Amino acid sequence: MARDTSTSDEFIRPLRRLFVGALVLFLLAIFLLWRIDSPRVERLRNSLVDRVVPSFDWALVPVTKVADMVEDFQSYTRIYEQNQELRRELQQMKAWREAALQLEQKNAKLLDLNNVRLDPKLTYVTGVVMADSGSPFRQSVLLNVGRRDGIVDGWATTDGLGLVGRISGVGQNTSRVILLTDTNSRIPVTIQPSGQRAILSGDNTAQPPLDFVETPEQIRPDDRIISSGDGGVFPAGVLVGQVVRDPQGRFRARLSADYERLDFLRVLRSHPREVINDLGSLVTPEDGAVPLPLTAPDEAEDG
Repeated sequence: MARDTSTSDEFIRPLRRLFVGALVLFLLAIFLLWRIDSPRVERLRNSLVDRVVPSFDWALVPVTKVADMVEDFQSYTRIYEQNQELRRELQQMKAWREAALQLEQKNAKLLDLNNVRLDPKLTYVTGVVMADSGSPFRQSVLLNVGRRDGIVDGWATTDGLGLVGRISGVGQNTSRVILLTDTNSRIPVTIQPSGQRAILSGDNTAQPPLDFVETPEQIRPDDRIISSGDGGVFPAGVLVGQVVRDPQGRFRARLSADYERLDFLRVLRSHPREVINDLGSLVTPEDGAVPLPLTAPDEAEDG
């Protein structure tokens, strides 16, 4: 084995020397060719460049590909940075949009509170919703107006769009509002245009049912629901919502008030009605007129 290795080295070594020598001579010839300043040599150089350089495009392909990859990577990096910046700006725009929508809704509610036309005899006090009970068994909100503002237990409240509930519990500086959706809420309503009377009963859902309807056949979906004023608890003519029918065929009320965003509430002052005890004072005879007899003519003749 040692003899074969030495024989191969003796054979390869001369070939290596010969190749190196030929390469040195070739490079020296090229150097001299490019250094000679002669028109003939210049034409020779030009012809060699024209023949050799175009055929070396294949050798420059890896370099070109690497350069393109580097440029694409830099472009992708710039695009990624721009994308991240756009994402941050989009998040800021969403936050600004949400803030703008909240301000717009608050402004619209304030405008509604100022522009809604109610009974001229009804005055109101506007309060800010401080907190929500958040209980699944009791739906109410807390207002920053109370006994010092003249609030009385039982008064109706609206949000400028529709009836919200009634005052249930008054403190010196705050008051509690029971919403129409609460299970303890029962209010008499009138359904227009049929004029049917019903009771709106809260059941802790967004669309409370209509109970004790006089003639259900005369009610249609999208009919208007207003407070009837029966019992003197709520003022008459306050918008409550519209009639809808659930999958079970039961009539319910789609409330007009925006219960998702109760920011401001208007407490309607309800003045007590005048109680009439003397029925005879309703109709008084004119001066000199003879009052009508209380008995029928036939009965008088028989008597």
